[in-house]
Amino acid sequence: MHRTHLVKHTLVAGAVLAALAACGTETRDKNAPSEAHRTTKAAVPAPPKKKPVQGLPGMPPVLDPQDVYAADRPNRLSPVVKDFPSRVYVPNTESDTVSVIDPKTYRITETIRVGRQPQHVVPSWDMKTLWVNNNRGHTLTPIDPKTGEAGKPVDVHDPYNLYFTPNGKYAVVMASLDRELVFRDPHTMDRKKTVPVTCYGVNHADFSLDGRYFIVSCEFSGELLKVDTEKMKVVGQQKLPFDGAMPQDVKISPDGKRFYVADMMADGMWVLDGDTFDKPRLLPTGKGTHGLYVSRDSREMYVSNRGEGSISVWDFAQNKVTRKWHLPDGGSPDMGGVSADGKVLWLSGRYDAEVYAIDTRTGKQLARIPVGSGPHGLAVYPQPGRYSLGHTGIFR
Repeated sequence: MHRTHLVKHTLVAGAVLAALAACGTETRDKNAPSEAHRTTKAAVPAPPKKKPVQGLPGMPPVLDPQDVYAADRPNRLSPVVKDFPSRVYVPNTESDTVSVIDPKTYRITETIRVGRQPQHVVPSWDMKTLWVNNNRGHTLTPIDPKTGEAGKPVDVHDPYNLYFTPNGKYAVVMASLDRELVFRDPHTMDRKKTVPVTCYGVNHADFSLDGRYFIVSCEFSGELLKVDTEKMKVVGQQKLPFDGAMPQDVKISPDGKRFYVADMMADGMWVLDGDTFDKPRLLPTGKGTHGLYVSRDSREMYVSNRGEGSISVWDFAQNKVTRKWHLPDGGSPDMGGVSADGKVLWLSGRYDAEVYAIDTRTGKQLARIPVGSGPHGLAVYPQPGRYSLGHTGIFR
């Protein structure tokens, strides 16, 4: 009995001391978090990891699901192009030439004679070649960007514009007057598949975040197409809700959720969800809206307004035009691109036989360079990125 009593006494005393110790802790620091609070705080989940994008088979992996332009940061040149001289290549549609400009001196270093009616200068998917689209000459002229030398023209019918599938498997010729999308070998340009279309003037395009489809503008019938990249098949078509619409350049938003389509007659950009291919809505930007170029930090897009000689600066986060730059003495800013360091926007003056260099920080015109007649889809080269989707330089 005595031994049992001692054990009970010891247990009770221990419990009392433990309780007093606990009370003492609370007394010492009234602001200390309770055990329950500490447990709750520790249980807050970590930010969810970004899910990898299931891209088109063979396509390089998406670097950032929230920014399709993540590879295009200032001066982040691929080893393929890092030793190429920096130049601006200007196709003069009515002179049948390409003017080559040194961006440091703003002077023409060379004039290359090409085929009839060159429309765009297009970097190849592997970025090793620049293709001049001789629309009425029905040829592509290759230019070696390392040496600046033009090669033997390749026969390609009605090459108004040129794109490349994100996996590099095909070149896609926008045969505007032929009313065709022609999938070709990206190196030899041999025809692989011809896709007839029922719209008029297939023109410009851009690809979805995962590369599995692309949106095409049809200039002369005011329509948009949605094309399955792998199946090489038109899976959607719609008429823009504006009488006389003339859609031009196409660009996807950095987060991949929206497509913007410039419209030179509606004086703004159409915006739509590419996945659902829903009815687009119009965002006014300026008269004769034509070219769309994303800044190197993916925050803004430069919109050329050919009909009023201006450039609108579109802020993706604010979803509005935040600035508008007017060219001194007017002009007809058309197609172009952003310099490798992101500091200069280069645009052709379509109806003024000139090229404009514009400071992307201030909107100030840095240079106005006389070139041939009818300058159109100029390419600034090289540019950052891992591979080219075509046009005057869409890089991923």
